[in-house]
Amino acid sequence: MVNMTMAIPKELHKRMKGHPEIKWTEVARQAIEKKAREVEEEKMLWMKHAQEHAVKKGWSEAHELFEF
Repeated sequence: MVNMTMAIPKELHKRMKGHPEIKWTEVARQAIEKKAREVEEEKMLWMKHAQEHAVKKGWSEAHELFEF
């Protein structure tokens, strides 16, 4: 596993300290995983849309639109 450092506002840190029963690293890990999944799913939807559009237009390589 890789370690990561992140900055948070002092007020938020103070609030977090008020809940020592919560594993904040796990909360952050789950939030990052959820966001990564959402972004990947959205990208797949756009790629599917581009592929469908390309087929309608007679193009053959719609995936090239996403390689930038």
